[in-house]
Amino acid sequence: MNHNWEYDYSNLYPNGANDTGAANGADAAGGRDAAAGAGGAGLPYTEQRGMSAAPGMPPVQSPASQKKKGGTARRIAACAALVAVCGAAGFGGGYWGGVLARGQAPSGPVIYQAPTAASDGTSLSPTHSAGTLSVPEISAKAGPSVVEVTTEAVTTNRFFGEYVESGAGSGVIISQDGYLVTNHHVVNGATQIRVRLNDGTEYEASVVGSDSKTDVAVLKIEAEGLSPAIVGDSDSLQVGEFVLAVGNPLGRLGGTVTDGIISALDRDVTVNNQSMQLLQMNAAVSPGNSGGGLFNARGELIGIVNAKSSDSDAEGLGFAIPINTAIRVAEELISNGYVTGRPAMGVMVIDINNTQTAYQYGVNQAGVYVQSVNENGPAERAGLAPGDRFIGIDGTAVGSTSDITGILGEHAVGDTIEVQVVRGGQILTVSLTLEESQPQPDPVITEG
Repeated sequence: MNHNWEYDYSNLYPNGANDTGAANGADAAGGRDAAAGAGGAGLPYTEQRGMSAAPGMPPVQSPASQKKKGGTARRIAACAALVAVCGAAGFGGGYWGGVLARGQAPSGPVIYQAPTAASDGTSLSPTHSAGTLSVPEISAKAGPSVVEVTTEAVTTNRFFGEYVESGAGSGVIISQDGYLVTNHHVVNGATQIRVRLNDGTEYEASVVGSDSKTDVAVLKIEAEGLSPAIVGDSDSLQVGEFVLAVGNPLGRLGGTVTDGIISALDRDVTVNNQSMQLLQMNAAVSPGNSGGGLFNARGELIGIVNAKSSDSDAEGLGFAIPINTAIRVAEELISNGYVTGRPAMGVMVIDINNTQTAYQYGVNQAGVYVQSVNENGPAERAGLAPGDRFIGIDGTAVGSTSDITGILGEHAVGDTIEVQVVRGGQILTVSLTLEESQPQPDPVITEG
């Protein structure tokens, strides 16, 4: 039985525009929305806005932008059967153990990493307690590192013209000099981002880098002397361990604290056709918690709360990006602006998975279609074209973008793969050599 998940993102000012809806998409070329596993390569899901579709297909709408607009339920119904509900968590940052041991200066921002406990359970650092803290103590320790994030995006609709959409999420400070982490879906497509600190101070923020596969984004504000979170170790978590979520539910209740336990580890959750391995927890999260922090009993940041169940009958089903994954991605984003080493075909694809969407795009069969190919990329050189429908890669059947993600995740840059597509009723087989995923410019947001 399929379970539905939805983005846990607060829509501050619904505009009531009735969009046409759209299929889910995936950017096999990667780019700024490059895929990222827990250090693995794969086909990134990218939330496209206003990209030209294949011949006879109208522009593809972004699921993230749809969530920020009115009529979300209708739009989600036109998308994939499994859609993620990303909530939020932030993370803290600092020196890595090896850097500290060598006494070398870090090349990037100082990330405060919690030290490994000694064999007797005592802390190796005087900066924090080795034992567990009370809930008020955890809140006092973690609260100053969690911020409110508000966004604005300019959207064009053929019926309503150009208007501004506003949304809200959360974030976590990771360095004293203004780096912070939030979710990709919170800031994707935003034309303006503002951050409000725990003390009420507000700053304009810029996007350092954003990764759709892990739903991690790094922001920068021009500030000094901030209170970053202490980053813990998500690999050492155990089921039943106490956790505290801090965020901005409904986009109006910044600094809200909810508690719970780790319900499961390494839970496979499909987020907009992108499989992710997440921590499951039962701390209450609501729209606006996206990008907020999940802390352990020592006040250390151990996850990025990014999803919850959209089923009205479900309770206590929240998910978080493990902080070890988030830190690896954040460091890549800060250093390179994107996650390096991921293979890509250089093609944008879309899922057609129901009658309504097939009718909208003028096709008569469900499947994964080529929306566009990158100029001089592997797909273009191999002869793939907009409108082609994938049926297999390396002998494995392809029925969704998650199938492509899984296949590419087993390959590396430089590998050659065999791709089968249908074009004009004929089956074509081409070979292409995977190249490294590179950042792509954000498309313009358009509707209908």
